[in-house]
Amino acid sequence: MEKIKIKFTDFWPEFDPKDNIFYNNLLKICRPEISNSPQILFYSDFGRDHLRYACFKISYTGENKRPNYKHCDYAFSSDFDTDRNTRLPLYALYTDVRELLRPKDPGKIISQKNKFCCFLVSNDSCETRNNFFTKLSQYKKVDSGGKYFNNIGFRVKDKLDFIKDYKFVIAFENASWPGYTTEKIFEPMLVNSIPLYWGNPRVELDFNTRSFINYYDFNSFDAMIERIIEVDRNDQLYLKYLGEPWFRDNKLNEFVGEERLIGILKFVIEQSNRKNKLSSFLRAAKYRMLS
Repeated sequence: MEKIKIKFTDFWPEFDPKDNIFYNNLLKICRPEISNSPQILFYSDFGRDHLRYACFKISYTGENKRPNYKHCDYAFSSDFDTDRNTRLPLYALYTDVRELLRPKDPGKIISQKNKFCCFLVSNDSCETRNNFFTKLSQYKKVDSGGKYFNNIGFRVKDKLDFIKDYKFVIAFENASWPGYTTEKIFEPMLVNSIPLYWGNPRVELDFNTRSFINYYDFNSFDAMIERIIEVDRNDQLYLKYLGEPWFRDNKLNEFVGEERLIGILKFVIEQSNRKNKLSSFLRAAKYRMLS
């Protein structure tokens, strides 16, 4: 297999250059080598180091941002596909999405859900999310374990361990935008708690909307909360939600499938080879003109 020199920069602190969705899939089609002189540079939003490089550059953002094509040759983002962008939602980088394909035992799950609802937020900028928390709290106390609206007396350190005891988890995004789906809905699913979701109006393309309570099925927070109360008070309704697979038909959606990403990475390698050949040709031509 062809050796490809790559580098990752400007990613979040926990990002592992040798254990991530890009590197692991590149291993299936080439021999990626981490290098400070990369043929392909992958970069994200957490810095400006990428500006130092003139190679083939791939931008990744899982946030509600549009790719800056002045700085990159190609992009992966939450936006839907274009000729220079592939949709790769943030939850796909969180952990192995196939975890959500595991069989569920609704009867066992409901016996372990001894708390109503929780909310873990440190970013207070989303007024919609804040208002929903306040409104739902009028029905029952919603345990808030983040920095914002904290009402449990401590900051939660292990999110999954905390939320696993709750029937519902407020899983609102920081903003609403078509395609913008993050780990916020994915994390409750990992521990079989029902997400209460708002954010991506096309979230049905990601997940089975019969498995969670989706604002876009109601288009009113009052109507959504009425449904939450109904499900909270009726174990049979709750079990009905739990009995649904997280993905439609219990199959990975088109945006997180391995074959699709591998196909795009093959295309990216071809494009980078063309760019590098052109750069070499132009450098040689410039040298001949100066000599």
